[in-house]
Amino acid sequence: MTAPPQPGPYAADLPAVPEWLNKGDNAWQLTAATFVGIQSMPGLVVLYGSIVKKKWAVNSAFMALYAYASTLIVWVLVGFRMAFGERLLPFWGKAGPALPEAFLVGRAAFPATEHHGDDGALVAPRLEPFYPEASLVLFQFQLAAITLVLLAGSLLGRMNIKAWMAFTPLWLLFSYTICAFSLWGGGFLYHWGVIDYSGGYVIHLSSGVAGFTAAYWVGPRLKSDRERFAPNNILLMIAGGGLLWLGWAGFNGGAPYAPNITASVAVLNTNVSAAASLLTWTCLDVIFFGKPSVIGAVQGMMTGLVCITAGAGLVHTWSAILMGICAGSVPWVTMMILHKKSDLLQKVDDTLAVFHTHAVAGLLGGVLTGLLATPDLTALHSHVPGTRGALYGGGAAQLGKQLGGALFVVAWNVVVTTVILLGVGLLIPLRMPDEQLKIGDDAAHGEEAYALWGDGERFDVKRPEAARPRPWSNGAREETADHGLAGTGARGVTIQL
Repeated sequence: MTAPPQPGPYAADLPAVPEWLNKGDNAWQLTAATFVGIQSMPGLVVLYGSIVKKKWAVNSAFMALYAYASTLIVWVLVGFRMAFGERLLPFWGKAGPALPEAFLVGRAAFPATEHHGDDGALVAPRLEPFYPEASLVLFQFQLAAITLVLLAGSLLGRMNIKAWMAFTPLWLLFSYTICAFSLWGGGFLYHWGVIDYSGGYVIHLSSGVAGFTAAYWVGPRLKSDRERFAPNNILLMIAGGGLLWLGWAGFNGGAPYAPNITASVAVLNTNVSAAASLLTWTCLDVIFFGKPSVIGAVQGMMTGLVCITAGAGLVHTWSAILMGICAGSVPWVTMMILHKKSDLLQKVDDTLAVFHTHAVAGLLGGVLTGLLATPDLTALHSHVPGTRGALYGGGAAQLGKQLGGALFVVAWNVVVTTVILLGVGLLIPLRMPDEQLKIGDDAAHGEEAYALWGDGERFDVKRPEAARPRPWSNGAREETADHGLAGTGARGVTIQL
């Protein structure tokens, strides 16, 4: 008599492997979520903490850290189902917790994505990936979190941290969930056929416009900080940017909700666009300023990543190169030339130029996707039959849809961000007082990034250890710190061991 088969890791009837679960899809979605999480933690935390002036390193990194943590709690309490649950309004899902075991271990689904034709006939069933709801909740959380972290880049160096703590959950609930449901979760833009493959509108246009709006209401940095805001550590800035670049494989590779052909094309196109944009931006810097800027290269890398996001899995790779070239030139022009000629752009203090690197690049990517999305690749991903770029038969109608979707995202974010900040401002000052802005991290958190003295701070000569003479090894005596500094005007460094 044949012995019964021994249970193994690929047995069909394992308790944790229901028949609808695809282990490969689930493994990739968890991996993609982790890649996106690395973009924020530590990618943007490191980038923010190093690209700002030393006195704002802790505050800038903490704004990103707090946004990431607060988003997760709000997301699982009510946010996820507002963005991807059952339809409540044409632009909003029904709120509900993503916490019960029965919900999280069930098959992932987008209840509102079932698409019907004009005659009412079912055209496409609702989207149901082959993994549990918990994997979808985690992946979509990472996208929501990085949106708020990107928004923070417009407000570094002056926003009251308590106001930021109140603002983040409100903006997530009343802005992000609206855009996500409308374009991804089965809302009216989704069924109209607006293409946003992985967040060119939902994440980048949204964060860029909201960040610019918030910067207007919060107010500017100190004049001295606006005039000179040099990075405190360019090497760490590059490291943070590198994590952002590599993490984008999860950003765009996870958008199809499976490790399929679309994901492969998307990851390749993402890297190609980023490289083309970085090189274009760098060449423009050399042509017009005589030398390549490392900060500019990071900005060019980012605009390339942002631009391709709206159509990463839907365009040819030669189109990704073209989109990268556009991403490295159009935002460069808006930042380096138009910014200086616009009174509004000059007035609003957008610390890290998020408007240019995300709003402009995100809008550009959405429009170019409306031109360049191929019918074959789009058919693998889209729920609306016949969706394609204008150059492949989509005509002006697809461009009109892309512009209409962008207009909705822009208008909604301007209005909602304004209302939220005015409401928060009634209870908490949005901007730190000038006397605290002069100090920075120590005033905001009672902590500083480095155990170093410098960057223009006043040296306390009353400390005994600073004024105590110390013998040199050759018998000479060290000048007292106050005498040496007063006599030379030098900026020193003291390290306490």
